[in-house]
Amino acid sequence: EISGLPMLNTDLEVDGTYPAEVEVFRQKILEADSCLFASPDYNYSITPPLKNALDWGSRPPNVWAGKAAAAVSAVGGGRRAQFHLRQIGVFLDLHFINKPEFYLNAHRPPGKFDANGDLVDLETKERLKEMIVSLKIFTLR
Repeated sequence: EISGLPMLNTDLEVDGTYPAEVEVFRQKILEADSCLFASPDYNYSITPPLKNALDWGSRPPNVWAGKAAAAVSAVGGGRRAQFHLRQIGVFLDLHFINKPEFYLNAHRPPGKFDANGDLVDLETKERLKEMIVSLKIFTLR
């Protein structure tokens, strides 16, 4: 969960520590074996909250470094966001899987989600599973 992170402000760093919610977030990243990012396209990039989270994680020491990663998008323009996320990942030392990529135009019929927001389209589930298995294999390497 990244919505509770304050906007990056190095004035909030005191004696090498970060605000409590940032410390909790950074610890979760450190404990993770890999990272799965989900972001729509926002002005040909990732959303501001995601960029903020990436920036907080990059503060010394960079908790993203060496992590395996993958990205998913549920809107048509998500390819641009994923491409930009991969560019940011180069600096952060995140290692994204290359294949398979996962984009879903969630608004194009037939419906992919039920009234509760659960993914119900079997083909989409299989494509997503392939991507997650690929991330797992890459992580275990």
